[in-house]
Amino acid sequence: MNRHRTLRMTAVAIATAVVLAGCSSDETTTATTTTAGSLTGTITMSAAASLTGAFTTIKDDFTRANPKATVSINFGSSGQLATQIQSGAPADVAAFADTAPMTTLETAGLLAAAPKIFARNQLVIVTKPGNPKGVKALADLATAGTISMCAATAPCGKFADQVLAKAGVTIPPTSVTRGQDVKTTLAAVTQGDADAAIVYATDAKAAGSAVSTVEITDNVIANYPIAVVKATDDAELAQGFEDFVLGPTGQAVLKSAGFLAP
Repeated sequence: MNRHRTLRMTAVAIATAVVLAGCSSDETTTATTTTAGSLTGTITMSAAASLTGAFTTIKDDFTRANPKATVSINFGSSGQLATQIQSGAPADVAAFADTAPMTTLETAGLLAAAPKIFARNQLVIVTKPGNPKGVKALADLATAGTISMCAATAPCGKFADQVLAKAGVTIPPTSVTRGQDVKTTLAAVTQGDADAAIVYATDAKAAGSAVSTVEITDNVIANYPIAVVKATDDAELAQGFEDFVLGPTGQAVLKSAGFLAP
């Protein structure tokens, strides 16, 4: 009787060991597939010019976490970038300063999935250091000299036109100089070619003491969407980068740069 009991106990122990070994093997496999730093490959991003500082930092953080991954970023006006993607320009991920150009890509069936909002922004007035023209509000831009604004086809230009219309302010066309994106628009002031400009709050923050900043009271909010492009050759890496932007590290970088939470 004792011998039979011993045999049964031995069989149970062996069966339990087999089950546990199987579980351990499954857990090891799962851990291997989710190990940080496992992403590899090369992707190209098309990103709004206003994301230059933040996305350069995010890219560096991402590639440090995934040493075998390479990310290159093409910065520019969101509208122009969307047109390039429509024309077949290589892009694996798109991140814009406005939902309209992203909707254009989505409607054309060029996105792998619906875009997600990862940040928001708003406009400010910037002037030469010390605000020599005494600009206090949008109304003052009508007589403040040369005013730099983004091209109407760029989101920052569209939003600037909206805030001016809301405030009932008209700047004489002869006083306006247009930049192709927010970086060139800001540079007109920092390089002395314009007396003031309407730019994103994040760009004003990045300029530091090179400009003085005047808040806009009746503002507009720019929503920033991100999406993986359907034509990507590396969907896993592209999705990994999007997830990184939406995750805690990416969001911390964006917050530090002055972006509003999505």
